[in-house]
Amino acid sequence: MLKALADRLAEAFAELMHKKVRTEFWGYAKNETLSNEEIIKEKYQGIRPAPGYPAQPDHTEKITLWKLLDVEKNTGIKLTESLAMYPTASVSGLYFAHPDAHYFAVGKLEKDQVEDYAKRKK
Repeated sequence: MLKALADRLAEAFAELMHKKVRTEFWGYAKNETLSNEEIIKEKYQGIRPAPGYPAQPDHTEKITLWKLLDVEKNTGIKLTESLAMYPTASVSGLYFAHPDAHYFAVGKLEKDQVEDYAKRKK
């Protein structure tokens, strides 16, 4: 039960931080007044994709984030061998503020695409 509660709190905090980025920190949507239903339907400007989710399915991009932001040193959040975050009630992602930014799902990848991506990622 504690793990489930911690996971929900982490997700709620991520949602709150995204709102603060939109309305205060970056302030590109200072006058935003969205209902809970509009927030759930992602009617806000900008997106926050996260590694491992449909718009950014490659978990290995967490390695780039961890190095760039020195995440472990600055937060204590570690990546496991399988690139899960520890503690497990942690979230990571990217913010894109552009008005035309929108979520999209990556469809089924074919073998040639996987091979090409693997080659580019080394």
